Amino acid sequence: MIYLAQHEGEGPQPLKNIAELGMPDQYLEQLLGNLRRAGLVTTVRGAQGGYQLSRSADEITARHIIEAMEGPLNLSECVGEAGHTCPRGGQCTARGVWAYLTDEINGLLDGITLSNMLKNDIKGDM
Repeated sequence: MIYLAQHEGEGPQPLKNIAELGMPDQYLEQLLGNLRRAGLVTTVRGAQGGYQLSRSADEITARHIIEAMEGPLNLSECVGEAGHTCPRGGQCTARGVWAYLTDEINGLLDGITLSNMLKNDIKGDM
């Protein structure tokens, strides 16, 4: 994603150019497929084709990228959607701590954009 952000506005980037970062083509295609399904990158077919950001680097957050690759970030299973079915959910004192920490981490990740990463400004918009 950082590579694509560095080349934002230059048109689609061929897979071979991105692979020069040292990732095997198949693994890179898998990663880019996840990012495409999440709506973070688009593909252009043909001789001048490749991958590009689907929107501005200012609009893509660290959370978007992590969730595209790993799914929603929840520090405990009881905090995710499955937590609503936990029989102890209503009385569990630890659940509130996990929910608070999960919300705080997700909030931090929401405040770091791809543009921030390019500038090495990890504090982002916080």
